Amino acid sequence: MSATDSPTKVLVSGSAGFIGGYICEELLGRGYAVVGIDNYSKYGKVIKSYDDHPNYRFVEGDARDVPLMTELLSDCDHFIAGAALIGGISYFHAYAYDLLATNERIMASQCDAAIAAHRAGRLKKVTYLSSSMVFESTDHWPSAEGDERKIPPPLSSYGFQKLAVEYFAKAAWDQYGLPYTIVRPFNCVGIGEGRALGDVEIESGNVKLAMSHVVPDLVQKIVKGQDPLHILGEGNQIRHYTYGGDLAKGIVACMEADAAHNEDFNISTAEATSVRHLAEVIWKKINGDAPLNLVCDPAYEYDVQKRVPAVDKAKEVLGFEALTSLDQMLDEVIPWVTDAVKDGRI
Repeated sequence: MSATDSPTKVLVSGSAGFIGGYICEELLGRGYAVVGIDNYSKYGKVIKSYDDHPNYRFVEGDARDVPLMTELLSDCDHFIAGAALIGGISYFHAYAYDLLATNERIMASQCDAAIAAHRAGRLKKVTYLSSSMVFESTDHWPSAEGDERKIPPPLSSYGFQKLAVEYFAKAAWDQYGLPYTIVRPFNCVGIGEGRALGDVEIESGNVKLAMSHVVPDLVQKIVKGQDPLHILGEGNQIRHYTYGGDLAKGIVACMEADAAHNEDFNISTAEATSVRHLAEVIWKKINGDAPLNLVCDPAYEYDVQKRVPAVDKAKEVLGFEALTSLDQMLDEVIPWVTDAVKDGRI
């Protein structure tokens, strides 16, 4: 790139969100110009480390505003469509209708704007954020790209809507020639996730939770002194906890790669962990050799027992692997959550 060339510009919707923050940081670190849009509906106004970065512009707005989205996309080369209502397992139950209806409106509006911007000549592609929940109803593991069309549809409205995101992507290509890449993140772990404005507080032993994401929830319960420690179900649920920075690298790789044109990718660590083992590791990091006693609370209806991704395609096509270990993630997350508890943010 010469001194007179402007950097490639990317619009990121949901930029104030948990994964969105990692994506913006990764893009700026790679030299992209980034426009972020968010309506602050989840956490309220948040401060990001890159807010004053010279290549970053933030727009407070709603992704359902088609004229605004069309205007923002008019001079962008790429669009990472991440805006959505999203939450933990309690969120799926408390907002079953809103998750479906609002997210459908967000997705349709984003596609309308992207189709117009692509037709106008500059927008190259949309990178859509789907979810591992599209594999909610599978009966075999690991879940490979393509399985989502072979297995029964998800039972939760959230999982069903994320599957619909993938249909939007393919339909916009079929009818309007809008190129896409579909990305399925698995169980993001990182810092910066606070108490969501709309999350329903639930009792978990003597602690009220308002995030319902297992890693920060377990950390905060232990930091607050809960003993015995409460977990959902028997703790046999299998997850692939993936560092937010790794997810962002994988998402940007999906955006950049020519080989990702009209393809879909699971973006995840290859490391499987049970909730019970996760609880044991976090407990030991905080409480050392003190004995761990667990209480198994009733599980939620949509608490999928196994989410195990195939990760070969991302490695072979993109050269991408999520290599941050669970220990490394927890060494970053535990101090952050501990400080947030002290400050009353969680």
